[in-house]
Amino acid sequence: MTYTLYNRPGSGGFVVEAALTLAEAPFELVELGSKPGTPLPEEFKETNPWGQLPTLFLPDGSIMTESSAMLVHIAAAHPEKSLAPPPGTPAHAKFLRWTVFAGVNLYESVARRGYPFRYTDDKDGYDAVRNASIRRMGEALAVAEAHIDGPFLLGEDMCLADIYLAMFFIWHMGELDAPHLAEIAEVMRAHVVVGQIWRRHFGDR
Repeated sequence: MTYTLYNRPGSGGFVVEAALTLAEAPFELVELGSKPGTPLPEEFKETNPWGQLPTLFLPDGSIMTESSAMLVHIAAAHPEKSLAPPPGTPAHAKFLRWTVFAGVNLYESVARRGYPFRYTDDKDGYDAVRNASIRRMGEALAVAEAHIDGPFLLGEDMCLADIYLAMFFIWHMGELDAPHLAEIAEVMRAHVVVGQIWRRHFGDR
């Protein structure tokens, strides 16, 4: 029973690949050749009608989209790996809060920066959309930073939400004073499993 993950190097599927690897779940990685910030091939809509990466095929052949949902599912499908707190606990509620927060607010800011044409039909407005997205992403990261209990988001134990937030932290293009997020990103770079995937996607960032 194998997962299939569609992604491209440097894209947000990094965190899903890391989750599957930490779960020790068998998966096939299908990497598209295009670069992040460029449109996907039109034929990819046959796989994901919304035309987004990552896209995950579950072992039963059903399709998942939305990175946040994939992380929640992978953690629940492999509870023995402790990738998230047990469902129904206050800690799990916090995990859900910040995983969804990242998908809704941080990912949306990245999309606005990289694909401004999705958000305005006025080509003269593209720079304004990009600039607002960078500002908004910084504001969202600052909110997350203020709620980190340290050393990780939920306290002493790393969870998938930490990997997610670290990815967005290095993607941010503006000024940001976020020592907790910076430390979490450093942990990911040095992590024996996550670090290898990180370097393949992001190099030395």
